[in-house]
This record gives sequence, structure tokens and C-alpha cells, in this order.
Amino acid sequence: MKHFAQLALAAVLLSGCASMAPPHQRPPLASAAGFDPEYRPDGEVVASQLSYRDWLNDPQLQSLIATALENNRDLLAATARIEQARARYRIQDSRRLPAVVANASGTRTRQPLGVNPAVTGGEVEGGPDAITFSRFDVGVGVSSFEIDFWGRIASLSEAARAEYLATVAAQRAFYIALIADTANTYFAIVEAEEQIALAEATAESRREGLRIARLRLENGVTSALPYRQAETLLTQAEQQLASERLSLAQLRNQLAVLVGGTIPDGLPQGLPLAAQADGRRLAAGLPSDLLLVRPDIIAAEERLRAARANIGAARAAFFPTISLTGNTGLSSSSLDGLFSDTGFGWSFGPTISLPIFDAGAREADLDLAEALTVEQVANYDRTVQAAFREVSDALAGRRYLAEQVETLTRAVEAQEQIARIARLRYREGVANYLEVLDAERNLFTAQQQLLATERAALQNGATLFVALGGGLGTAADEAAPELVRDPAPVQP
Repeated sequence: MKHFAQLALAAVLLSGCASMAPPHQRPPLASAAGFDPEYRPDGEVVASQLSYRDWLNDPQLQSLIATALENNRDLLAATARIEQARARYRIQDSRRLPAVVANASGTRTRQPLGVNPAVTGGEVEGGPDAITFSRFDVGVGVSSFEIDFWGRIASLSEAARAEYLATVAAQRAFYIALIADTANTYFAIVEAEEQIALAEATAESRREGLRIARLRLENGVTSALPYRQAETLLTQAEQQLASERLSLAQLRNQLAVLVGGTIPDGLPQGLPLAAQADGRRLAAGLPSDLLLVRPDIIAAEERLRAARANIGAARAAFFPTISLTGNTGLSSSSLDGLFSDTGFGWSFGPTISLPIFDAGAREADLDLAEALTVEQVANYDRTVQAAFREVSDALAGRRYLAEQVETLTRAVEAQEQIARIARLRYREGVANYLEVLDAERNLFTAQQQLLATERAALQNGATLFVALGGGLGTAADEAAPELVRDPAPVQP
């Protein structure tokens, strides 16, 4: 038994002595070394250190995101894929060690006289017309354990591990994307509700204006034209009101899907659009920082690592395969004497397989692995470029949407004054109702644009937060998954 254990240990130590996979290196950055300084001033808050609760201050939104992270079906599926990848990695990695199997058997055979029992080590009993013999065995064995001289098994194990880590990172990328989708949908709902309130107030005001116009028409003060113009203003508000109600219903349906079924009852009171903005500014950092904090980039890099490991496995297939089979144990013709020293035995045998001709199958496997690696390099570059663009677009949006909100706020104030003056001029008979019509229409449009731009600015802030790797910090959300950072390769 001692000699067998020594041989098995030597076989394990010889396994994984070499690797033919190309060394893993990140492709060079396909972007500028820094973001456009035009988008400055920069901020001081690091997004990757924050959870969504640290950045989004609306209590109702926080509750909705928590529900989505718990119940969203796509996130549950992504989490299940992690378990699948982990199991595949464990299955593959287990092949780096020999599978030891214990076995025990006992037989007792009766054969007629005249038939040679060919008994070896068994107890033979005579009889008038038959022979009976017994044999008992117990032992352990290793069946076809491949000595990984060329690193084929180690490369396959590293590929499986990288695929597992890529799946983990992909789940975390979906996690923060779900935060952004829920936040953006919620902001759109808040805007729709405020647009409805605006349309209802406008419609009510215009109904009163239509009532006054009817009285003026009936008393002969004005012609039918101002009355019809007032009626047009009312229908405009009513049409917009119906449109916003439809949009609100669709957005609520979308939010229900994101949170996993139905929007829960008893949510805390939400905040209006004007109170959603956070006074802090996110720090853009350097483009190279995204390589370590963006889960989608980490996932792409792990898939590239897996592809390169598969090249090593394909290269190792060109070399001989050496497998070991061994058994050791005890045998006896009687159960009482099974564990005596006299019944010990063992067997040990290597098998070598040398590839000679396979019609180019191994060359094709290597070509396939190399082509897949080229594809993964391209996918990695594309993922990095997309991440840089997302951050750049969001940084630009942070500056220019803020400028638009400021400009539209002044425009609404100016249109309110214009509408007030136009109504006074009309009542005093200085202007016709067309002037009021234009002023009211322009005011309503400016108010709608301001709400839409405020919503766009909030959505841009959520997009920038996620684009910079925010949402995975654990300062206020212990349930947030920890980020995988450049894991070390498997050691043999």
C-alpha cells in the first residue's frame, strides 16, 4: 500500500508541469488616455465605492430597486448561470487529481464435476458431484489517470475557471444595469405624473377660459373666432393629457416587469423631479480605471483568458498522452483471513497514446481555438470602447443637460410673463385672442420641455453612475455582490 501511494503521489506531482497556453495580457487601450476636459469640472465622489442607496436619494426608488434586485427573473437566471459555471469548473478541475475508488467483492461458486474451475487463490470444497470455491477481495484503485505533462488538463481547468469568473462578472454587470433600468423607468414615471398634473391644471384653466369666451360670444362682445381658438387650446391640453396617461400606464407595466411581477404596496412617498438631483458630482477618473471596476469589461477579459487557455489545451493535444491505472488490495479464500498480510497485492500500469494520423482534426482544433481568441480580443476591445463612450456621453450630458435645464427654467419664467401680459392686453381690448393663443401654447410647451429635460438629466446621472462602475459598493447595501478583480490563474 505504501509503494502504491508513493507512485500515485509522484504521478500527481508530475501532472501540470508545463503549459502551452499563450500568456494572458490585456490588449492595449483603444482610446485616449483621458476624457475630454470640456466635460469638466470633475467631481470628487468615486462611483465604484458607492451602492445605489448612497447615490439615489428617493426612498420610493430605493424600495423599488431593492424589490427588483430580489425578484427580477432575469437576475435570478443570471445568478443560476453562476452556479452552472461553478459546477462546470469544479467538474473540469477535479480531473487534475486521480479518482480513487474503493471496492470490495465476494464470490462463492458451485460447478459440476468435470469442469475445471480455474481457481486462483480460492478455497475449493469437494462434493459427490460438484466443486464449490470461494474468493473475497477488498482494495482501492485508480483508473486511467492522465499525467498532465503538457498542461492540457490544467489549461482546460483554467478555461473553465475563467468562464466561471466571466459568468460572475456578467451577473454583476446585469445587477448594476438593472439598477439603472429601474431608476430610469421610475424617473420617467415621475415625469409622466408631473406632465399629467400640468396637463390637468392647464386643461382646467382653459375650460375656464372657454367658459368666459362663450359668455363673451353670447353677449356679443366678441366674434366666434376667439371662442373657437379657446376651444382649440382646451383640446390641445386634453389630447396631451390622454397621451401622458397612456405613457404612464405603459411605464408602470414596464416597472412591474423590472421588479419581478407587481409593484408592491405601501411604498414610501417619492420625491418630485426637482428634488431628485444630488448636489455631489461623480469623479470621472481615467479611462484605464474602468478596466478594474466595470463588470462587463472584466467579463470580456475573462472570456479572452479562457480562449487563450483553450489554445494551450489544443497545442498539448499534439503530444503523447500518458495514463496510469493502478490497484492495490487484499484477497483471501476466506472472509476471516481477508485482512491478513499474506493476501496483499497490487498492480500498476502506464498507457501511452501517441497521435499519428487523425485527418487534420488536431490542427483544426488549434485553428478554431486561435480564431476564437481573435474574436474574444475584438469583443474585449469593443466592450472597452463602448464603456468609454458611455462615460463620455454621460459626462457630456451632465454638463449640457444642466445648461438646458437652467435655460428652460428661465424660458418658462419668461413665457409665464408673456402669457400674463397677453391675457391682460386681450381683456383691455388692445390685442386679439390669437396673441393669447400663441402665448398659452408656448408656455405649455416650455413647461413640458422643462419637465422632460429634468427627467433626462436625472436619467443621465443614473447612467453615469452605472457607467463608472457604481452600484457595487457595500457602504449602504450589504447585498451588493462583490466585484471580481483580475483573479490569479489556477496553480497546479
